[in-house]
Amino acid sequence: MKNIVLTGIGGQGTVLAAKVLAQAAQNRGWQVRTAETIGMAQRGGSVVSHVRMGDRGERVHAPLVSNAQADALIAFEPGEGARMECLLAPDGVLVSASCVVQPVTASLSKSVYAADPVLAALRAREGRTVIVDEVPILAEAGSSKVLNMALLAAAVETGALGITLDELKDAVRACVKPRFVDMNIAAIDMAVASMA
Repeated sequence: MKNIVLTGIGGQGTVLAAKVLAQAAQNRGWQVRTAETIGMAQRGGSVVSHVRMGDRGERVHAPLVSNAQADALIAFEPGEGARMECLLAPDGVLVSASCVVQPVTASLSKSVYAADPVLAALRAREGRTVIVDEVPILAEAGSSKVLNMALLAAAVETGALGITLDELKDAVRACVKPRFVDMNIAAIDMAVASMA
């Protein structure tokens, strides 16, 4: 069983990323269950997507990943990754974007939410952590909307998801509107190149 958690802020594409990952697993013939906790996502709130995949032919009975059971945690925002780290298995892989999203509370209180302490805490964990510098990838792609595919590609490269890059690209072609497919696939290639 592969247990994957994706977390971020509303509008970052976590739900689409979970859909693409589930499609890639289904294309392999795996049983998949997904669930999202969306809440106030449209107002910049947290989004958490769970993807459970029966990679050994097993049936998936429940969609939610339990504490300390995730094989991978993909964080679209570092603070959200720190918040959901409790779901990650001790030997699980954490893939995180490097840039923080300032919450409304920080602007109202005139305090600064800095990435460095959060990223340092994520790097200090015992399992494997990959921090993706998404700024050049998004700039070259010409859109911040491809962050989700860049992070998925980085997670695929770690081996934690059990799918290949070609399978990820096929799932993108099946799930993303045709006019955005090339841009998303380019982001996947750029993310992989940045890890070399």
